[in-house]
Amino acid sequence: MHHRTSRRTFLATTAVAATAAATAAAVPGAAAHRPADASSDRRLKRIISGMSLEEKVGQLFVMRVYGHSATEPDQADIDANLAEIGVRTAAELISTYHVGGIIYFTWAHNTRDPRQIATLSNGLQRASLAGRPGVPLLVSTDQEHGIVCRVGEPATLLPGAMALGAGGSRSDARRAARIAGLELAALGINQNYAPDADVNVNPANPVIGVRSFGSDPDAVAAMTVAQVRGYQGAGVAATAKHFPGHGDTNTDSHTGLPVIGHTREQWEELDAPPFRAVIGAGVDSIMTAHIVVPALDPAEDPATLSRPILTGILREELGYDGVVVTDSLGMQGVRTKYGDARVPVLALLAGVDQLLNPPNLSVAWNAVLTAVRGGEVSEARIEESVLRILRLKARLGLFRQPYVSLREVDRTVGSRAHRAAADAIAERTTTLLADPGALLPLSRRLHRELLVVGADPVSPSGTTGPPTTTLADAFGELGFSASSLSTGTAPNQAKRAEAVAAARGKDAVVVATYNVTAGSAQRTLVDALVATGVPVITLAVRNPYDVAHLTGRGVAASLAAYSWTDVELRAAARVIAGRAEPAGTLPVPVQRADDPTRVLYPVGHGLSY
Repeated sequence: MHHRTSRRTFLATTAVAATAAATAAAVPGAAAHRPADASSDRRLKRIISGMSLEEKVGQLFVMRVYGHSATEPDQADIDANLAEIGVRTAAELISTYHVGGIIYFTWAHNTRDPRQIATLSNGLQRASLAGRPGVPLLVSTDQEHGIVCRVGEPATLLPGAMALGAGGSRSDARRAARIAGLELAALGINQNYAPDADVNVNPANPVIGVRSFGSDPDAVAAMTVAQVRGYQGAGVAATAKHFPGHGDTNTDSHTGLPVIGHTREQWEELDAPPFRAVIGAGVDSIMTAHIVVPALDPAEDPATLSRPILTGILREELGYDGVVVTDSLGMQGVRTKYGDARVPVLALLAGVDQLLNPPNLSVAWNAVLTAVRGGEVSEARIEESVLRILRLKARLGLFRQPYVSLREVDRTVGSRAHRAAADAIAERTTTLLADPGALLPLSRRLHRELLVVGADPVSPSGTTGPPTTTLADAFGELGFSASSLSTGTAPNQAKRAEAVAAARGKDAVVVATYNVTAGSAQRTLVDALVATGVPVITLAVRNPYDVAHLTGRGVAASLAAYSWTDVELRAAARVIAGRAEPAGTLPVPVQRADDPTRVLYPVGHGLSY
């Protein structure tokens, strides 16, 4: 068994990101974004001149809507639309508010299956083009892959950001994004809120974690640029998020308002490099963060509402003239300091273009109209953002061809070639962290009878099976006899006893762990299983930091999969069974549980057979 401790191969490629960053810094605006085409701008400005104020304001909003169809949703979705938005259907939403974009969610029943998604996209575009102002829509979603995934199987599921960071290949990152982009484009989804450009330097970060490529700013920059190029090369607008950097938070901005204590110098060193790099690479859109960074804005406004951050730094210092979109305006982080009627107005004054998913569209839409009519926001300021949005729509070819073909859906989405590529990429991400007794790879002769137990978090897309079942099935396909038992993230004494009983007579036990802490019942479960004398293998299916709480407790081997989607779990099973090499290395350091000031496993750590 060989030990890898070098700074992964992709760190050698960070000169590309550094060059892009230096170019963007040296010539603000010059390399920051693709220059506008003068003749195209004239056409777009003519479109804007024919819009009413209500139509211009509508173009700024990207809104959720319930239903699988633009015109004929199920009754439950009609009821939800009436309760939350005051309209019955997506088509009615578009005609009432003239929205410039729609965002898809699994829970809103927008993403049942590929043909349905494409038909919905076509229906939305038809409704938008049939009314005023008669321009196509930006249809968006959060398809980061890994733990954030709105479109599930039979679409191709790919490794998420930290898994790709562990693989260390810019080529794999770009290829994954291109595959994802081609499938999104076939579905009529033309703006993806990915990749995540945050540098995860805080292991306790509750909202980013494995959504980040890692903790090294230059490495994150290189991987983020690769994914931007992959998405945009496939005809989908990429969105780098969350500016100015959400990687060092211990509060979830969905439920609170995080405060980042970085100095300006620390921000420049830790958070800024990925954003500088993607701006230099021509990223189509950048998403804001609902975080407070006092060093960047002494007024301590959330970045989404901060003119010093969005205009002063993002627009003027970094030279970005692409589309700036807020994170969801329904999140508590942006609602903590100001009311829902003030938030969209302040966001526009700060420098935002797209207002994403306000909790009450009527309140937000009318608040912007009132601000313009009252002189607080100029109509010229609104037109500036509408022009950026229309430029993006034009660049994506939506004025020329807003519709998608069901034949292309069948040909592209979940194709055999895409799935094979996903499996190959995933195999290069699984990380073997510890194997003190050289147990791995398992032998079908010596370890034929396996038990898989542990946490079963819900599939991020709602379409894949529980992790323990997926792993057991994968081992079965590899020639082992494997059974599964879901013990959850907080197994009680009865569940632990059931697992111990099931382990008797087995040749090895695989435990899927999910965010283990010092007092976690999952750790108690692992201890009980180790006490049976059966070799125990732990597989972290989210954060790789679990191993810090399991080291020295008699565990035979520990691995990290970085997500619990089928593609990553199947790859982990192949690694454990010796059908693939554990090629991944840590893209973040793992600190010791008993002394967080000391590193247990450094960046670049990983074992191989």
